[in-house]
Amino acid sequence: MPESLKNKRKRMGEILSLLKTAYPHSKCSLYHQNPFQLLIATMLSAQCTDERVNKVTPPLFQHYPSPELMATAPIESIIELIRSTGFFNTKSQNIKACSIELMTRFNGDVPSNIEDLVSLPGVGRKTANVVLGTIFKIPGIVVDTHVIRMANLLKFVNGKDAVKIEKELEKVIDKDDWTLFTHLIIDHGRAVCIARRPQCGNCVLSELCPSFHLIPEYEIEPRKTRKRKSS
Repeated sequence: MPESLKNKRKRMGEILSLLKTAYPHSKCSLYHQNPFQLLIATMLSAQCTDERVNKVTPPLFQHYPSPELMATAPIESIIELIRSTGFFNTKSQNIKACSIELMTRFNGDVPSNIEDLVSLPGVGRKTANVVLGTIFKIPGIVVDTHVIRMANLLKFVNGKDAVKIEKELEKVIDKDDWTLFTHLIIDHGRAVCIARRPQCGNCVLSELCPSFHLIPEYEIEPRKTRKRKSS
């Protein structure tokens, strides 16, 4: 029997309470000093780890700290500075085009509404919600790979369409927690609910996770205690 919306909201509230206790300092992990830098850093994070992005952005922003300077930067220079993040040709073109539009359409300012943000080259709802939630304190659920995977494991959604997932999660999470939810899920996904070796035996959410008993025993053992099976 499908879980009711009321029960989903209750279960989500319990999950958030546990995650807030487990990760009391959860926040955006991307290095930035202003809205423009967070916008660019989030664009670079596509198909790349935040750790790698945080190694790339300090020298990138040292050279081009503002949309004005980034808009006039040689594309080859941007490519060399961001190469290790992957998809550097597309990312460099989007970064430059986005910076040009910030200068021509918004006087160099990062807009504070989702409609204008997603109209910029290379900016989708994920990037827009990161900027809105972190910089402008406008609640939004950022649907990244951790959120897609864990929202499915926790049975709040069924599918991988990011926009549909965002809308479904909005129904079960209090609006005040929309932004924090993503940071908590990302932290938990990195520390415990790891994609290829979920450590369910160490998970504070195990009793609230419908997938807990569906994962083979060898997958839920902490990695350091796994035993080699005889052939």
